Amino acid sequence: MNHPSGTPFSTADLYDAFGDRCKSCETQFRQYGARRVFSGRIRTVKCLNDNKLVRTTLETQSQGDVIVVDGAGSLRCALMGDMMAALAAKNGWSGVVILGAVRDTAKLAGVQLGIKASGSNPQKSSKTGEGARDVEVSFGGVKFVPGNWIYCDDDGILVSAEKLT
Repeated sequence: MNHPSGTPFSTADLYDAFGDRCKSCETQFRQYGARRVFSGRIRTVKCLNDNKLVRTTLETQSQGDVIVVDGAGSLRCALMGDMMAALAAKNGWSGVVILGAVRDTAKLAGVQLGIKASGSNPQKSSKTGEGARDVEVSFGGVKFVPGNWIYCDDDGILVSAEKLT
């Protein structure tokens, strides 16, 4: 499988080759986007049931980064839907990993973006802007540090301080 730069990888093969330099996330996610294999530099948002910081981050241009959203695992409302996913793809983001919910799942499947999330909920989130951006977040036994690297496919998620591919 290829990621956007064309470099083939699978997380299982990366772990076999670089297991001493990467960590595997224990948290299980569902795949929602059309891009099932994706990687890039980590950007983060920490928020709870409020997606304003997610949107303002995805509105910025990216060179294939992946936004990791720590939504505390809340499934009360969606932190991203089809319009935000399309915005992310248009602005050059490689993918989104959300410890929380998404919505518009049938439409997300057609967006050329990697999308992993805990689940789905049709309810919109609030938009007050509470939370933090580009801070270290942790879940699944892994620290997601802005500027580090993330690798995602159907098998799971690996993170590394250095580029592995």
